[in-house]
Amino acid sequence: MSVRYALLALLSEGPKYGFQLRHEFEASTGDVWPLNIGQVYTTLQRLERDGCVASDESGEDERQRNFRITDQGEGELAAWLRMSPDLSSPPRDELVIKVLVAFRLPGIDVHDIIQVHRRYLVELMQQWTRLKEDEDHLDLGFALAADAELLRLDSVVRWLDVADGRLKRAVDEQSADTDLAMPRVRRKIGARR
Repeated sequence: MSVRYALLALLSEGPKYGFQLRHEFEASTGDVWPLNIGQVYTTLQRLERDGCVASDESGEDERQRNFRITDQGEGELAAWLRMSPDLSSPPRDELVIKVLVAFRLPGIDVHDIIQVHRRYLVELMQQWTRLKEDEDHLDLGFALAADAELLRLDSVVRWLDVADGRLKRAVDEQSADTDLAMPRVRRKIGARR
């Protein structure tokens, strides 16, 4: 999530202090994504520099300054909300890279690597599901974030299953090709004797 735009969204509700913004950000995301207060103030400084927020200069200490969104900030927020994220290139996913690397390493059972990560992901899914058990008392922000995480984890597990199947087929095909080639090698070796 872009902290910049989340802060602009919170400021569109009215003026706020940095600590208040951090607290409201964390509350609005169901406390799933903690936010460092230093990141809040750094982002606010950039937003102020870019003309998207203004602050009252009443306090010398940055923590006592009240920030408000400007017209420019409202426009930038509105544009961002309607802009589709660039999903044309896959992100660099550490798990994908691990599987690709494990496949190429001699002596490594890539299927074992996949199963280790699959078990871990299923355990994470079970934890998220337990956290959602009492849906009637869930904070809406947390419920939405938990749903998104469960669906994301499910898609990663499904990818691991697909990758495992594809790798097994590739090994089987390679073995079949090797078996076909072996008699020719044996004949040549046998012919020399």
